[in-house]
Amino acid sequence: MKDKNQYILGISAFYHDAAAALVSGGEIIAAAQEERFTRKKHDPSFPQRAIEYCLREADIDTRDIDVVAFYDKPFIKFERLLETYLAYAPFGSRSFISAMPPWIKQKLFIKEYIRKTLGHRGTIIFPEHHHSHAASAFYPSPFEEAAILTIDGVGEWATASLGKGTGNKIELYDEIRFPHSLGLLYSAFTYYCGFKANSGEYKLMGLAPYGEPEYVDAILENLIDLKKDGSFKLNLKYFNYCAGLTMTNRRFHRLFGGLPRKPESALEQRHMDLAKSVQVVTEMVIMNMAGHVHDRTAAENFCLAGGVALNCVANGKVLREGPFKNVWIQPASSDAGGALGAALIAWHEYLGQKRHVNGSTDGQKASLLGPSFSDEEIEKGLKQNAIPHERLRREDLSRVVSDLLAEEKVIGWFQGRMEFGPRALGARSILGDPRSGKMQSIINRKIKFRESFRPFAPSVLLERAKEYFDLDGESPYMLIVSPVKEEKRKSPGDGKDPKGLDKLKIKRSEVPAITHVDYSARVQTVKGEDNPLYYDMIRRFREDHGCPLVINTSFNVRGEPIVCTPDDAYRCFMRTDMDYLVMGSFLIDKRKQDPAGLRLEAVNEFELD
Repeated sequence: MKDKNQYILGISAFYHDAAAALVSGGEIIAAAQEERFTRKKHDPSFPQRAIEYCLREADIDTRDIDVVAFYDKPFIKFERLLETYLAYAPFGSRSFISAMPPWIKQKLFIKEYIRKTLGHRGTIIFPEHHHSHAASAFYPSPFEEAAILTIDGVGEWATASLGKGTGNKIELYDEIRFPHSLGLLYSAFTYYCGFKANSGEYKLMGLAPYGEPEYVDAILENLIDLKKDGSFKLNLKYFNYCAGLTMTNRRFHRLFGGLPRKPESALEQRHMDLAKSVQVVTEMVIMNMAGHVHDRTAAENFCLAGGVALNCVANGKVLREGPFKNVWIQPASSDAGGALGAALIAWHEYLGQKRHVNGSTDGQKASLLGPSFSDEEIEKGLKQNAIPHERLRREDLSRVVSDLLAEEKVIGWFQGRMEFGPRALGARSILGDPRSGKMQSIINRKIKFRESFRPFAPSVLLERAKEYFDLDGESPYMLIVSPVKEEKRKSPGDGKDPKGLDKLKIKRSEVPAITHVDYSARVQTVKGEDNPLYYDMIRRFREDHGCPLVINTSFNVRGEPIVCTPDDAYRCFMRTDMDYLVMGSFLIDKRKQDPAGLRLEAVNEFELD
């Protein structure tokens, strides 16, 4: 039944990372990316299934929605496209509208599309893209007042914006506009180094520590004119994204010594050096922007969003070296988070509702905002598919899992509500022992099926984090890279650090599986009130085996989204060399499974209510 609160549905769609978010009374009720339901990574399509989930979570239907908020103004984004189309569209017996390709009509007439698809007859609002990003960062934050910075590839025409949030209002002062884009600069190097633009940027970030900043001067002298306030212009002579189908052109290729790397081909030292160089430049731009918005606002708190805010190396530098006392970053900083920001704009700005903050606790609910499955639902699927399993008492689960981790077993962990955003935070995770010298290689090669250079992140008990990392404060959303403590590090045996991928051969700390080659780690701090079962399992691992952290990587294989349902989890488990799967109260041992389960067609779907 609908309660007295108004329900606001936020939607992002049609570019990448489509998502839906539901807000009621200023509280985030649910949020999820469409990819988790369709199993198409970065699915940009209208988030019909994510919307259905959000409504189901609140036990309402589309008739109960008071306001729909779409995360940008598509008619601004496509106004020039429309002008061009009108100039060349065929006239005569057909109108130019009917002659338009369907995808153009869909975006130009999104209001009508929403009304038709959802049957919604109420209010529909269209905040600007970077306003949605800013709202996704500021409104869930614990701050009454904060400086705001948003950076992405492009939204409408803006590629970065800065401003200030106070109470229930956001004011954006300045912006940088397309084609000058820090996100697209980083994507150009992502493409050039053989990864997929708009999805492989995190690979480039992970590759950077293997290289040296050999090309920083070349980038600053030829590609970007950077000012002290963080504003910049790109030299478009080196890029092809404005008019072509690739990110870079021949002039770019000549400058950096050859054609773009072919995907899956061997990595050269040059690619590692390029990754390091553009990462250094990116950090320079962000630090300049952070300094400028601090000077402009005099705020002690700082909020970040937009796809570039997922660059956790730069975030760590802002936290350690920037001018702000506190930093809060939206966990779903890409376009997915725009759905949440749009919904919160509707509540706080369109409807004029006040915010209530306490200065310490955010409103993101640990970003555990997706679907959950009860033990009854999980057990029903296991029995229907004759999957061998053991039911554990809740009080025994942490002990059993911690013991298996200590035996160097790799465990799929499926518990509670799914995470909103690209990071696994202890709900849909693959776990391992960080002290193992072979665990990084095992998980990369036999479970994730991904590049060997990719690092893994630790989940650490918040109260023990400072024992292992130079981290001042919390990092609940795995968005901060911090140095490993000097006393936990190990030096190369001969005192000489190898170059390139040979760096992988060196055991660099007491927890080598989560220590990157530059002695850093992408840290998630865990509190009992955020995720009690996950916290209890790590606490038990510390008590019984002396280590207050575990490897935490997302529960998926390369090229697929993080798992959503028990069926997704079992399929992923059977396709990999994971040793155990823990779903709810149930322990599933790979050794006891039917080998036929390795064939996807032999696994029936769980029939869940």
